[in-house]
Order: sequence, then C-alpha cells, then structure tokens
Amino acid sequence: MVQFKLMIMKALLSNYLSSLDLSIISKGSISVTQSIAVIALILILLCISFRRSTSVYLIDYVCYVPPDNFRVPHSHFIEHFQLYNGDKEVTDFNTKVLEKSGIGVDACMPASVHELPPKTSMKNGQEEIELVLFTIVDDLLSKHNVHPKNIDILVSNCSLFCPTPCITSTIINKFGFRSNVKCFSLSGMGCSAGLLSVSLVKDLLKIHKNSLALVLSMEAVAPNGYTGNTKSKLIANALFRMGGAAILLSNKNQDKGIAKYKLQHLVRTHVGSKDKAYQSVYQEPDENGIVGVSLSRSLLNVAGSALRTNIINLGPLVLPYSEQLRYGWSMIRRKILAVENKEMYVPNFKKAFEHFCIHAGGKTVIDGIVENLKLQREDGEASRMALYRFGNTSSSSLWYELCYLEAKGRVKKGHKVWQIAFGSGFKCNSAVWKCLSDIDPNVRNAWSDRIHLYPVEMPVFDC
Repeated sequence: MVQFKLMIMKALLSNYLSSLDLSIISKGSISVTQSIAVIALILILLCISFRRSTSVYLIDYVCYVPPDNFRVPHSHFIEHFQLYNGDKEVTDFNTKVLEKSGIGVDACMPASVHELPPKTSMKNGQEEIELVLFTIVDDLLSKHNVHPKNIDILVSNCSLFCPTPCITSTIINKFGFRSNVKCFSLSGMGCSAGLLSVSLVKDLLKIHKNSLALVLSMEAVAPNGYTGNTKSKLIANALFRMGGAAILLSNKNQDKGIAKYKLQHLVRTHVGSKDKAYQSVYQEPDENGIVGVSLSRSLLNVAGSALRTNIINLGPLVLPYSEQLRYGWSMIRRKILAVENKEMYVPNFKKAFEHFCIHAGGKTVIDGIVENLKLQREDGEASRMALYRFGNTSSSSLWYELCYLEAKGRVKKGHKVWQIAFGSGFKCNSAVWKCLSDIDPNVRNAWSDRIHLYPVEMPVFDC
C-alpha cells in the first residue's frame, strides 16, 4: 500500500511538472507562486492519506445490572454456606471476612449459586456468560445504533472460565458479526484483564485504520465457587460478585465528536518474576482436591510494590515538573545522601487527575491505596460505593466506578481519570482517560435507579 501511494505521488508530481511550460510562467500566464501552491496542496493531500490516527476514543460503555432477586444479603450468604458446609469454624471465618469486606446487601450472585447445593457446572457458567454479555452488548450497540457487522475488533476477558468455543465466538454467533472480525478471548489474567484488553485494542487500532472495537470484561462466578474449608480460598467466595462491562472504542477521527473520553496513557506492570508476587493470587486444589483461588497474606504488600513500579513509569507522563522534581530530590536525599529517617516524597496526584478509579478488590485494598497515594477519603468514594453495591466484579469493577462518577455529575470536559487495576500474576495496570465533553448525569446508566442513595457509610467492625 505504501509503495502504491509513493507511485501515485511520483506520477502526480512528474505529470504536473512536465505539464508546466516555463516559457508560459515567464510570460505571466501562471506564476511561480501558484505552481508552488499546487505542489504543496498535492503534498498535503498525500500526507493526509498516509497519516494514521493514533488516538483511541471511548465512545461509550455499559455495565450489567443484575435483577434484584439475585441479591445476596449477608444473612442469606451465611445461612446458605452453613447449610451446605456445616463447619462452625469455617462459617465464623466467612462471617468475619464478609463483615469487613465492604460489600453491601445489594451485591448479586447468579441464580445457580442461590440453589442448595450451589450448581457449579460448566453449563451454569455458560448461562451466566450469556446472560451478562448478551444483555450489555445489545444495550450498547442499540444505544448507539451500531450494527454488529460494523464491529472490526472484538476482545473478551474472563479469567477463570474459558469454554470452547471461546467467549468471543459465542458473541459472534449470537449477534452475527462478520466473518473477518478480529477476535481475541483472554483468560487467566485476573482482575486487571479489563485494561489489558484495552491495551490490546490500542495496539490493534494503530494498525487498522477507521476501526470500531468492542471490549467485553467480566468474571464468571457460577462455576468458580470454592466448597472446601481452606481459609485462604474462602476469601474469594465472600468478595466476588456478578457483573460485567461492554466498552466501545474507536480510532475514527469522526468519532471524536461523540466520544466520552480519549485514552491518553496506558502503563502496564508485571512483577511475576518474584515468587512472592507470582503466588499471591493462585488457583490450585486443596488437600482434598477441591479447586479454589488462594489469596495470600502478602497480597497487599505485593499490590503496593507493583503500584510503586507502575507509578515510576506513569509519573513522568502525567505529573507536572514541580512534582517530579520534588520526588527526585526526595530520592536523592534518601538513596544517595543517605539522610536517615527521611520518608520518600509521595507526589500529589491531585495535580494530575480529577478522579480516581481504584480496583474494588476489597475495602482494605481501596483504603490502602488511598493512604499510600496520600489521597483524600473522597477520592476513594467511587471505588468504595461500587464495592458496596456490586461487590468485587473483577475486571469490570473500574467501569462501575467511572459510571458512579458520571451519575453523580462530577465528570466534566477536560477532567482526567486514573484507573488502577490489579491482577494475578502479579500485575498492576494504569489507564488515563481525558473527558472530551461534560457528562450528562441524567443519561441512564447502571446507577441511575438509586444514585440518590449514595454515598453510604460503610459499617466498621472491630478486628
């Protein structure tokens, strides 16, 4: 294609130059200035044809809202577990984890988990996938009058459920995507897989001009509940809930006018070379052969370390020079000059971002990140409220948080949003979005039915 364009350029220029009669120019029929102007115009048009749009626009996204009859109040959760397990020590442990999790009474589980004993078959997982994804894909495409055959790139991520045919094939079959759609199904990448999907799309859009991409982000709860007694594996039962998000991205220049956000930066960090980090979130069978996901005691420290590494790469891209200099001087004093009892300076990220969406992995995770970044308590509000109402929905949690901020009318044109995701492996990923227009809080979204009830005070339990 590039060679073809160069041939056209060469032909146009040679034809034009050969058609010029310098004697005519000298006689005044056409001036040298006019000739240069025509050549310049040809060059500009060719440059435009060569140019590839490197911008990634977020046109819109939709978050799944489960029906109210899928709600799992705490009493329901404990009673349910007690009936099919019966171990008092395990039940008491589950109760403590749930009380301190930051999850409220409206968070939901799929229908199969409400049964006794819970149904954890592959069929139930497939039913959950179809219910969540079919709903949000239909909502998003119909909202913007996008025909499924206009989607050029399709990426799904679901960490623990990986069926054959894959999830993207299920979507293609249901909605009738065209045969040359570029599809990818990511699995095993944990709660940070949502931003990994966006990263993959970003790279694909650099190559494929004028393309629409659809990202589907969720975790299947139904087939992954742990029924054993190992405490490190029981924590996931209390934290994870049903949810999902569909995100429509584009690199078309004409979509800038209708897009909500523009992707400014996406920084990925993987610290899996360290055994402690690699094993901090780990799926494996217990001594009785029952498979579950273990969450280690070192998880918070691992997440903090991964975030620091991520910030080292993100900071120079977003922080004003004044903050970078203060951080640099702090590092020099501590590392080189060996000034004792001198804490490292934490940059003021409020000077770079108006909003923060921290992965709703649990109340402790959110509070720890807010404290370590020296943010105000209200900066973690969207994350806490998303956790309280919807629970930890894994890779889609960041979109429930952004949705909360929009429903509250807080996101304005020019504002920047920092999404921070953590995932097994261990990974920390950051995405920075710039808002392109004032977001109307009256447009219906996942929070519209009860946004007036939030924020709520989370109950505090003694250790």
